[in-house]
Amino acid sequence: MRLVDTHAHLDDDRFRADVEGVIGRAMDAGVAQMITVGTDPASSRSAVALAERYSSVYATVGLHPHRTAMFLRTGLDELRDLAAHPRVVAIGETGLDFFRDLSPREMQREAFRAQLQLATEANKPVVVHIRDRRGESQAHDEAIAILRTWVSGLTASSRAGSVTRLGVVHCFSGEECWARDVLGLGFCLGIDGPVTYPNATALQAMVTRLPLDSLLLETDCPYLSPQPQRGRRNEPAYLPYIAAEVARLRAEEVQHVGQTTTENAQRLFHLAIVPE
Repeated sequence: MRLVDTHAHLDDDRFRADVEGVIGRAMDAGVAQMITVGTDPASSRSAVALAERYSSVYATVGLHPHRTAMFLRTGLDELRDLAAHPRVVAIGETGLDFFRDLSPREMQREAFRAQLQLATEANKPVVVHIRDRRGESQAHDEAIAILRTWVSGLTASSRAGSVTRLGVVHCFSGEECWARDVLGLGFCLGIDGPVTYPNATALQAMVTRLPLDSLLLETDCPYLSPQPQRGRRNEPAYLPYIAAEVARLRAEEVQHVGQTTTENAQRLFHLAIVPE
C-alpha cells in the first residue's frame, strides 16, 4: 500500500531541524508522496525548493486567506511565476476563513477569485480552505457560490482531456449538504486527523456516506495530529492512522481505502505513479 499525503506544511518552522527525517519516516510508513502547500509567497518558494530537493515531495503555491491583507497587492505576480514550475501541482491554499478573520473578508474574496483565475491560466487544480465560526455558514455559503461561478465560467478547452476533478476542499468539516454541493462542482474532499477524534461523530458519519473516489487523505501537518498522536507534532508518517480510521468507519479493507485515495490523488494532481 502506498499513500499520498495531499496536504502538508513541510516548510513550517517546526520541521526546520529535521525535515529530511520527517520525509524518511513518511516513506518508511508507506507514505510515498507528499504535497507541501504554500500559504504566501515565502512559503510557496520554500515548498518549491523542497519539491526540487526531494523526489517524493510536490508543491502548491498560494495565498492563504489569513495572509491576504499582507500580500494581496504584492504576491499574486510571484505566485503566477512559481505556478509554472514543473513540481507545482496545484494553486492554493486559498479560500475563505471567517473563523479567525485575520484578513478583511473582502480581501479574502478578492484573493480567492484571483487564485481561481490563476488556476485556470495554469490549468492546475485548486486547494480550497473554508472555515466558519461554530453555528455559522457564511464562509461555506460564499465559498461555494464563488466556486460555482468559477466552474460555470470554465471553457471546455481549459479543462479538456481526462480531468474529472477541479480541486479539493481540504480538511472538510462542514455539513453534508455542503459536501454534496462541493462534489457536484467537481471537487474532492480532504479528510484529516479530526476524523479520528471521538467527538467527530458528524464527520465520521459523513465519511461513511460519501463516495470513496471523491476522498483524499491529508495530515495538514504539523497541525491536527490524529488521535493516537494527539499532543505531538503531526507529520506525514501519521497518515496511516487516518487511512485506518476511514477504512474502519466504512467497513472496508484499509488496502482498498489506501489504493483508491492514492489513485484519486494521482489523478487530480497528475502525480507520478509509484510502484509497489
